[in-house]
Amino acid sequence: MWETIAEGAAAESALWADAVLPPEEWRREPVFSPLAPPEHALGLETIYEGYLVHYGSPRLFAPRDADTALLLGDYLYAHGLVRVAEAGDVAAVADLAELISLCAQGRADGRDGDGAAWAATASRLGAGGIEDARTRLRLDDDAGPLERSARSSAGEAAVDVALAAHARFVG
Repeated sequence: MWETIAEGAAAESALWADAVLPPEEWRREPVFSPLAPPEHALGLETIYEGYLVHYGSPRLFAPRDADTALLLGDYLYAHGLVRVAEAGDVAAVADLAELISLCAQGRADGRDGDGAAWAATASRLGAGGIEDARTRLRLDDDAGPLERSARSSAGEAAVDVALAAHARFVG
């Protein structure tokens, strides 16, 4: 998975090729894909790497400047969505597009809750049922319903592991 993400980006742009860390420095730790259907793992981790390029500590890349980071993160978002779309799951693509939007809005507003949004989306990917919980985060700054949904769908231990990893990468 990690080679596919890094090599795919490097093949698209010399700027992104320059941003790829040496393989011995990669942090090959899946964060939210263990909560999702296996066929979406690569797309989900590609999107999450884009999120980390924008807002955290990327596992595979070290962009040289903010402009490169912005473009690389957006490329990873788009390429991850393409990977999920190739599996034919339109509802999963819509869920991930909503997640990207929700997290960007939350970051712009200085709001917490992105970990719960990631966990709930991954654990319910393509299945629906978290629309009201997303609204609660967006309007009321309440991530509780998203986290409860994730825990109900994926289990306490799996969500704890994912949220702990997310905290390490995003801070």
